[in-house]
Amino acid sequence: MHFTELQRHYELPFFELLKRARAVHEENWPEREVQLCTLLSIKTGGCSEDCGYCAQSSRYSTGLQRESLMAKETVMERARAARDNGSTRFCMGAAWKGVRMGTQKFEQIIDIVRDVSTLGMEVCVTLGELGAEEATALKDAGVTAYNHNIDTSREHYPNIVTTHTYDDRLRTIRHAQEAGMSVCSGGILGLGETIEDRLRMLETLSEFNPPPESVPINSLMPVKGTPMEGNEPVDVLSLVRMIACARIAIPQAKVRLSAGRYSLSKEAQAMCYFAGANSIFYGDKLLTTANPRANEDLALLRELGLSPQRPDREMSPPPANPDRALAPAVERDLVQPLDAEADECEFKPVPA
Repeated sequence: MHFTELQRHYELPFFELLKRARAVHEENWPEREVQLCTLLSIKTGGCSEDCGYCAQSSRYSTGLQRESLMAKETVMERARAARDNGSTRFCMGAAWKGVRMGTQKFEQIIDIVRDVSTLGMEVCVTLGELGAEEATALKDAGVTAYNHNIDTSREHYPNIVTTHTYDDRLRTIRHAQEAGMSVCSGGILGLGETIEDRLRMLETLSEFNPPPESVPINSLMPVKGTPMEGNEPVDVLSLVRMIACARIAIPQAKVRLSAGRYSLSKEAQAMCYFAGANSIFYGDKLLTTANPRANEDLALLRELGLSPQRPDREMSPPPANPDRALAPAVERDLVQPLDAEADECEFKPVPA
């Protein structure tokens, strides 16, 4: 969807925007279901990247305890608990720049994925940058979706991170698409961006071909010690507007109400569901921040007449439109070799 059209939608009177988004939602998602996802950090902290919002960067002093890659037995225990608690997608996140074939950590990840994929849940991972070989190996091991957010607009991105580029993000997404994985890609509100940046982000996501299977909409949770610790909280009505615009722009994608949800009232969450959100992170914790308790989530869904979506291990990625070029399009000759051990480097924390 072109930026000007997104802008017209965003600037509609609030209830008119919600009315349009709701109509799109009911046309594409008539079952009144919500996907329940559990997110587990399987490797925490020590990341070499300088993302200005992230508690896991080695460059900032945030008090986060660094943890090495979690043992497979521990991951499986957490995955079984998530399944038994009603989660239909199990997402595993690792704080590092990326992974490469032939390294011990990548072989450990593949081994973990193979076992988790036997539990009947959809399997999602977010591991940083991927090459084509790594993407294919993850798909073959049982990954159904790869998460790689674009965070914001191309124009604003250099204000957030300097250790990789916007095109690096898009290249990884392209590799995941080509390997046959579904793509989970969204953004973060509250990074000092403008409304135009937010809509440019949605424009980019809506132009993916094949389209993203799910679009997380995160609200920044400012972390003390990061460059963005003093950022203003995201206004609830602005969040609802973005969810509505995401629903209109990418009608067949799941729109995930992600980080920041724990700070929302029941009424605010209800508005988000009405506007088109139909996926949440479910459980007591996201990667490093708190999340509403599972029983509270289920009670609210029942109160709203919504039900948990069943897992679909056999789901196919959204098909590409044959009348359009594949997107994102990237320059293959610009690919830079990734230092597979870069995330193990130590940096002096930035003084508080």
